[in-house]
Amino acid sequence: MNAIKQILGVLWVILAAAAAYFCVFEFGLPKLLSDKQDDLVFGVIILFILTPLIVLGLGTFGYFSVIGEYSKK
Repeated sequence: MNAIKQILGVLWVILAAAAAYFCVFEFGLPKLLSDKQDDLVFGVIILFILTPLIVLGLGTFGYFSVIGEYSKK
């Protein structure tokens, strides 16, 4: 069971990296560079509020899972 937790921890870290890429380059920056006011507000929310929450949450959970913090000792 601990091996599965560590493998899934690696998956969470990979998901954190993918979420960072998509939040910044696919959702955030195109909205910031748009001329519409609604897109600008959405881009700021995505880049400065949601991206750190998503990436740090997934990355922290994955890191602790990889190092074995959730294993029963």
